[in-house]
Amino acid sequence: MTAHDFASGALRSRRTAGLGAGKLALSGNTAQGLLSAGIYTLTALIGVFIFLYPFLSGAVAQQQVDAGAQNAGSISSPFALALIIALCLAALAIETQGQVMSAKLIALLGVLIAINSVLRLADTAFPGPGGFTPIFLLIILSGYVFGARFGFLMGALSLLVSALVTAGIGPWLPYQMFTAGWTGMSAGWLRNAQSWIAGSRSLRAQDTYSRRELAGLIGFGALWGFLYGAIMNLWFWPFQAGSPEQSWQAGLSAGDTVQRYLVFYGATSLLWDLFRAAGNVILLALFGIPTLKALQRFKRRFLFETERRM
Repeated sequence: MTAHDFASGALRSRRTAGLGAGKLALSGNTAQGLLSAGIYTLTALIGVFIFLYPFLSGAVAQQQVDAGAQNAGSISSPFALALIIALCLAALAIETQGQVMSAKLIALLGVLIAINSVLRLADTAFPGPGGFTPIFLLIILSGYVFGARFGFLMGALSLLVSALVTAGIGPWLPYQMFTAGWTGMSAGWLRNAQSWIAGSRSLRAQDTYSRRELAGLIGFGALWGFLYGAIMNLWFWPFQAGSPEQSWQAGLSAGDTVQRYLVFYGATSLLWDLFRAAGNVILLALFGIPTLKALQRFKRRFLFETERRM
């Protein structure tokens, strides 16, 4: 065997080894992606279940109505809280091992959560009118820039950490975490929808944001200002004793249940949520574009460094 043949054989061996390592890395990334998607899907299904459980177990819930809404979910809430925290930590552990989020993006997530906690503390000390709160600005924009998974973690963990800071822990907390997480997650879906509508012009690659995008975000913020309250009411409404026209009752048809809930929502929450929606609109209109540009710069820098290491 000549030196040339030996060198050629060694080169082929290295190429074969490189292809094998590449296939193993691809297989590992695929498995991590599937596991991550499975955790987020499981989290969403659990969230839907705990909101709908009183309606699914109507006989049990009806027996608890007389106990008052203050006891609603007093047994299931600690379990739901522990479950969503465990799922969020599992999602973070998996994300740091994959290519969807780098360690620096996880660190940025922590910084954004800390900022939101300070904003909520300020809002608690100097409360705004009705349901106005500044914390949804970063939840929506983070999900819009970094994607649905990042947005879910941003929303859920922002409510958890801010509750610890403001002593806002109660049976309502896991429901707040799920709903805020869905707000951030759907913001990522909004970006995907706008990118699909734009066709070949990828919104993910650009550093400037059009008025049309901002208008879409403002409308999205207004919608979630009402949706957040409408979803959150479901955790205690089945246990709320009151006028028959706006109280839940086991055995009602779906149409009658929706009708009674709309009456309840209009009488108790609509005005409160109107201030939350108006606050989202104002904050997104004033700070939306500058915040988007700042977040996009972080994303471009972190993703570039991740790709360079590969």
